[in-house]
Amino acid sequence: MEMKKRISLELRNRTPDEVAELVVDNCRSSDGEVEGMTEDFKELEFLSMVNVGLTSLAKLPSLPKLRKLELSDNNISGGLETLSDKCPNLTYLNLSGNKIKELSTLEALQNLKSLKSLDLFNCEITTLEEYRESVFELLPRVTYLDGFDQEDNEAPDSEADDEEDEDGEEGSGPTGEYNEEDEEEDEEDGSEGGEVGLSYLMKEGIQDEEDDDDYVEEEEEDEEGEGEDEEEEGVRGEKRKRDPEDDGEDDDDED
Repeated sequence: MEMKKRISLELRNRTPDEVAELVVDNCRSSDGEVEGMTEDFKELEFLSMVNVGLTSLAKLPSLPKLRKLELSDNNISGGLETLSDKCPNLTYLNLSGNKIKELSTLEALQNLKSLKSLDLFNCEITTLEEYRESVFELLPRVTYLDGFDQEDNEAPDSEADDEEDEDGEEGSGPTGEYNEEDEEEDEEDGSEGGEVGLSYLMKEGIQDEEDDDDYVEEEEEDEEGEGEDEEEEGVRGEKRKRDPEDDGEDDDDED
């Protein structure tokens, strides 16, 4: 696939100034130059053009925010001064698998003031005597060459670092918000707790009133029961009184 067409597809209905990362690996440059890119990609921070047949960077547009540039497995042999002019803020540059042969070719990278990591794997320059020492001396700002620093300490994973940075940034913001939310939640919990306590007390009060009503009803029932007993005793007393009288009347009748 041609580079122009690939870039058009990678836009995915976005405008160039909305793109921060662009990967066009394994497409084809028809004349060995960068094709289909313009200065409209002004927000671009990561660009990967691996194995696209590049021989020159002369047509690379100005990309002021570009930090990482992947150019491995091309046919670039020089013209690196374009990078300092067009991509002054580069921190990572991968030229592995290109035609870099002489140390003098890298002198153009001295103007990249922010360059920290440079990869030259599988370039002929790596066969030079004291290759690593020479590159570090030529480019003192470079911390990692081919993935290792001057003490042979491996470079950290750049993607992991980016993720940690993003997590740190995301975590630092919401921390304050989280505390505020916690306070709001605590207040809500407190208010809910108050409502629960109030409703509980009201329920207890209602239950006590019901218990009192039951007690009053029981007392009334007891009083009614006692009244009925007294009435029954009174009736019995009257019967007892009447019985002798009835007996007297019976005696008179007999007389």
